[in-house]
Amino acid sequence: MAFTLALAQMSGAWGDPATTLRTAEKFIRRAAEAGAGLLCFPEQFATGWSPRVPRFAETLGGPITRELGRLAAEYAVPLLGSFVEATLDRPRNTCVVFDREGNALASYAKIHLFTPAGEDRNYTPGEALATFTLEGVHFGIAICYDLRFAPLFHLYALQGVDCMIVPAAWPCRRIGQWELLVATRALESQCYVAGVNRIGVTPVEEYCGHSLIASPTGTILARAGDDEAMICAEIDIALPQEVREALPVRQEYRPDLYTRLYGERR
Repeated sequence: MAFTLALAQMSGAWGDPATTLRTAEKFIRRAAEAGAGLLCFPEQFATGWSPRVPRFAETLGGPITRELGRLAAEYAVPLLGSFVEATLDRPRNTCVVFDREGNALASYAKIHLFTPAGEDRNYTPGEALATFTLEGVHFGIAICYDLRFAPLFHLYALQGVDCMIVPAAWPCRRIGQWELLVATRALESQCYVAGVNRIGVTPVEEYCGHSLIASPTGTILARAGDDEAMICAEIDIALPQEVREALPVRQEYRPDLYTRLYGERR
């Protein structure tokens, strides 16, 4: 059974979620027309990602997420979007998924904050995985800098995830690493990995897209350039299991040994 996954590579208006959500609606309409089973947006797509004190922190059900849920229901397309989630402590960099009725299916708070830019000084890191299922496809979520941490993806693989979604604000100056890491995580985790990146220039960085979807063999199925675009790929629900049976890497891991060796190194 095939599942159409769509990624919306867009820039948005910096610090202007209302304008950006109007742009996002155009992608949602296109995704509905294409019969997409899920449409994904980049990291903090509505406001633009910033490691500094966020201006637009909101709880789930605030203006940005409420509108995203409404659009999911209006166009009957499941949506995945990232926002700044207000908490009692510092905010979290959170991703939320809405089903085609506009109900929140899952949320994930970014575990690995981007310390080189100081994101860790202004946000609280997440401490849990997040999965959800649409039309029989089991999805997991990671955000941007998480892509550099292979153990996180291995934990998702152990949960039988078929496809990882990675919304990002990955800058042009490291775009080669972005493409390499998306394909590598797909190959080593033996699942699909879809990285959706933003474009444009913000007060923080310059972004040039290159959103892509990689198969469980590391093959690139769809890739965007550096302009606004929507890319799609068919997710074959049987393929991850076929790859895992052909190369049973997970069964040959030695976690007890790794733990002992790691302890000795410390």
